[in-house]
Amino acid sequence: MSDVNQKLVISTAVLAAGFTALLGYTLLRTAEPVPALSCPEVPAVTVQTPVAPATPAAAPAKVTKENLNLWTENAPARTALLAYVKEATNPDSPGYIPPEDRIAVFDLDGTLFCETDPNYFDYTLLLHRVTEDPSYKDRASEFEREVAGKIREQNETGKSFKELPVDHGKAVASAFAGMTLDEFDSYVQEFKKLPMPSYENMVRGGGFYRPMLQVVNLLKENGFTVYIVSGTDRLIVRGLLHNSELKIPNNRIIGSDETLVATGQGTTDGLDYSMTKEDRLVLGGTFIIKNLKMNKVSVIMQEIGQKPVLAFGNSSGDVSMAQFVTTGNKYPAMAFLLAADDLERENGSMKKADQMNEFCSKFSWTCISMKNDWKTIYGEGVTRKKKE
Repeated sequence: MSDVNQKLVISTAVLAAGFTALLGYTLLRTAEPVPALSCPEVPAVTVQTPVAPATPAAAPAKVTKENLNLWTENAPARTALLAYVKEATNPDSPGYIPPEDRIAVFDLDGTLFCETDPNYFDYTLLLHRVTEDPSYKDRASEFEREVAGKIREQNETGKSFKELPVDHGKAVASAFAGMTLDEFDSYVQEFKKLPMPSYENMVRGGGFYRPMLQVVNLLKENGFTVYIVSGTDRLIVRGLLHNSELKIPNNRIIGSDETLVATGQGTTDGLDYSMTKEDRLVLGGTFIIKNLKMNKVSVIMQEIGQKPVLAFGNSSGDVSMAQFVTTGNKYPAMAFLLAADDLERENGSMKKADQMNEFCSKFSWTCISMKNDWKTIYGEGVTRKKKE
């Protein structure tokens, strides 16, 4: 047997003997009580259950006496809107709307901006391009001249042309084709500097309704996301709002559309062309869609992706949008229509004003009277010229 094995046998024997002795001693003591073991006192440990941080209280509605102070104090539309905002922003109210669902859509011409001097901003822009711009008027196409002639006739006589909205869109697309986005924006900025024909102390780009700017600011201050949904060309709206008092980012401006192409693309379809480093993006010259009436509803869901809770408009072109917002909405929803009933401070129209009042009465919407609800329209110092 090796030395290692001998040592293992001896160790095992010793351990066995020791265990036998201990077992015998224990058996002999079983009749005697076993004293309790004395353990040192262990201090109590308090276990604290983690507590989730308290949810911060929702910010109270920022609605004060100064809100909408360019409105007459008891204007029904002012009262209704302030009450709505208070409810929509109060978490304890049944009318509460989560911030991500507070979406408001606004038409532009006649809702936020002067519509009738003597026509829409984009109509007057095309008329200027085709008939007054020395760099282009001699190159204008026959179609563009024809559209400009209809706009001029409408300005002078009030005659309506059913096809004019779409024809105007086509003419704008072709008259500015080839311009980069920056070049087009610069053109609009220069046009905005021209005087407004019917008003003293106001330029083309300054025709924002001051009381409506307050509405936009009120909503933004209370967590609403504001979109412009206009029948005007989207790129023209961007230019009009650029460096203006109406602060709406480009990605919240929706309007009529035209194509954009690469400078080297020519007539090649976008599916068959890849942009190069040398290419620039320019206006493509082809009109796509006029964003009026039902088209406004479609584009809201295409670009915003959810139903707004507030709609503001001023014409039959906004009725579908107002219906969409106020029908079947999971939240309290309202529509406001402006009535151009001020014939002293504005180029108003009682015919249109009566139509808006009829819509509001029929569909339980809220009418805004420019004459009775607003202390000012364009601000101090701006006055409407007296017609000769």
